[in-house]
Amino acid sequence: MTHYATLHTRTESRVTTILLNRPDKRNALTPQLIEELTEALDAAARDPQCRVVIITGAGSAFCAGLDLEVLRSGMTATASDHQADAERIAALFRTLTALPKPTIAAVNGPAIAGGMGIATLCDFTLAVPEAKFGYTEVRIGFIPAIVSAYLRAQVGDKRARELLLTGRIFGAEEAERLGLVTRVVPEPELMPDAQALAAKLMRNSPAAIAATKRLLGRFAERHLPDEIEAAIYASVEMRSHKDFREGVSAFLEKRDPDWN
Repeated sequence: MTHYATLHTRTESRVTTILLNRPDKRNALTPQLIEELTEALDAAARDPQCRVVIITGAGSAFCAGLDLEVLRSGMTATASDHQADAERIAALFRTLTALPKPTIAAVNGPAIAGGMGIATLCDFTLAVPEAKFGYTEVRIGFIPAIVSAYLRAQVGDKRARELLLTGRIFGAEEAERLGLVTRVVPEPELMPDAQALAAKLMRNSPAAIAATKRLLGRFAERHLPDEIEAAIYASVEMRSHKDFREGVSAFLEKRDPDWN
């Protein structure tokens, strides 16, 4: 078993469970967590003992988005640093969506910004009623760049614009109505339901599941690579804008931003 600093992984009964394990930071994203999650997904894809992957969070949150310290360091980072950050999250999302084995997100609490991307890009997303979702990047002068390419395919252009441009927070029931959540389940039933779904999936042909996922991926590949490349460029460009510096400063200082 590989040991990670930001994750716990275990494989039992042919189900690999990946636990985002920074509960004191609400499992917020750091470069290390993103890289380790990508590595853990790659390992699950190669593991002959794994048939299904479940992702969940330790503590009261699934993933609260980007870590505050990463945001703070972003104000003084170089263009090459910004490029590496954007490519890192793009690689994670590509790995998650291309995984040949079924993926289930067991959303035990807030899934915000990049955390929402991880939750909703899984093949199945189960969420507790208390879970909150939102692409909040515009509130701090940033853009939900990489995830926007996937979101348009999930909910359509008009709804994607409403979610991305308002940056509003919404609940699990609305996320289910939008098609971003598969099912809302009570908290005590979250992991049992995820395990039951995994058992149901394992009754199907693993080769047929992999082929179906590969086919669905080919449909998306008609446009997605170009969209992701454009998103990486837009992400890097926005991080050098004064609105990004002002938005992050205001967020860290707990004040309203001045967009003048």
